[in-house]
Amino acid sequence: MRMSRLIIAACWLWAWVWTGGVAVAEQRFPPPEFETGYTMPGIPTPPPRALAWQYLDVAVLVAALGLGVWLVHRKRSRHGVLALSLFSLVYFGFYRKGCICAIGAPQNVAYGLFQPGYAIPLTALAFFVVPLVFALFAGRTFCAAVCPHGALQDLVLLKPRTLPLWIERGLGILPFVFLGAGVVFAATGSGFLICQYDPFVPLFRRHGPTSMLVTGGVLLLIGTVIGRPYCRFLCPYGALLKLGSIVSQWRVRVTPDHCTQCKLCEHSCPFGALREPASGTADPQTLAGDRRRLAWLLAALPLLVAAGAWIGAQLAVPASRLHPTVKLAEFYLENQKSPKPYLPQTPELLSLQRAEQQSAEIIAASLDLRRRLGLATTIFGGWCGLVIGAGLIGLSVRRTRTDYEPDRGACFACARCFDYCPQELMRRGVPVTLPAPVAPAAANPAAPAAAVWKT
Repeated sequence: MRMSRLIIAACWLWAWVWTGGVAVAEQRFPPPEFETGYTMPGIPTPPPRALAWQYLDVAVLVAALGLGVWLVHRKRSRHGVLALSLFSLVYFGFYRKGCICAIGAPQNVAYGLFQPGYAIPLTALAFFVVPLVFALFAGRTFCAAVCPHGALQDLVLLKPRTLPLWIERGLGILPFVFLGAGVVFAATGSGFLICQYDPFVPLFRRHGPTSMLVTGGVLLLIGTVIGRPYCRFLCPYGALLKLGSIVSQWRVRVTPDHCTQCKLCEHSCPFGALREPASGTADPQTLAGDRRRLAWLLAALPLLVAAGAWIGAQLAVPASRLHPTVKLAEFYLENQKSPKPYLPQTPELLSLQRAEQQSAEIIAASLDLRRRLGLATTIFGGWCGLVIGAGLIGLSVRRTRTDYEPDRGACFACARCFDYCPQELMRRGVPVTLPAPVAPAAANPAAPAAAVWKT
């Protein structure tokens, strides 16, 4: 294990140095020479690539996803998944500098649907659709080995700790909220929030806002003990993949045939995705209370949606001020009421001069933006209410499981549990000593958390 982490660290360092020394584009014109010692600012985003290279990115994405499905569902190889994730980290992360990224692709789709003058790039559409299609058939294989964000967090995971299920479910609401906010702001042309607040792309580019670089560092520090904190509690695209994985045709199964319920797979999962066997029934008194709670939650769901929509409508005006056109219109109108002297060639004076020349157009555009954003924030508020209500209802539903099974939505298909299952090792031909099976009804709560097996 120690040697493998040294190899991973060496690969990471090599990718960092290599991509930093490679020029991804050649300047057509030399930069101007200043006599005042002026330093040219760094380019915050990578330059666009030729169309053929963009198609190559899509081809690499499809090939990596197909290989990931084979490694998880057919080969059942953790080492193969790890190797593929390292390749994805080098290619999609450090070499492509996180662009184009499936995580931010929903914004391109939303912007293209609601902005008539914008044509969605085919690569952005492919990066949005292809991982979702794979999730509908094979679960979160994109998260397992193709997403550079997940691969980067997997590298720093040292001593994972399991969170209580109620904390896991509670924080699991945040990606859906972030997804709704990103779609709303992109659809109204107010900005790409998901890209703006991506904590790892600045690390891949080694350039970006200090706040995001610090946030990425903090998440990686948390990721040493909490497996993939960004993927589980913030990633908006992961929320879509979670929904697709719930109805996926193929799902990850730890045991190929018979489960001995040794709990080794449960303790091998750093993401808390393994669920213990459950009968789905309870004593009559407990079951009656669960049914009453579920009935109340179902009745309260429309109220939560309505309350969220009302709160969202109240946020329309503050949210509209994030758009540059609305900010310029308000700045111009405020200066009309109480003029302030500004020095020549300052950004404030130049903004006022521009607004003076196009005051009618800017004010009309800002009013239209505020109207459209009012509708969007209302929908966003209702979406948040729906997400919260659905989460509470999910906690109240009992499910039947005969074996230890991964939760389809929470499982990242990382293949760790395969190497811990005695039955799986026996299938591979590895000699093991099986623990004695424990009957669910006769299980001793005071018994050790996991049985011991020997290879």
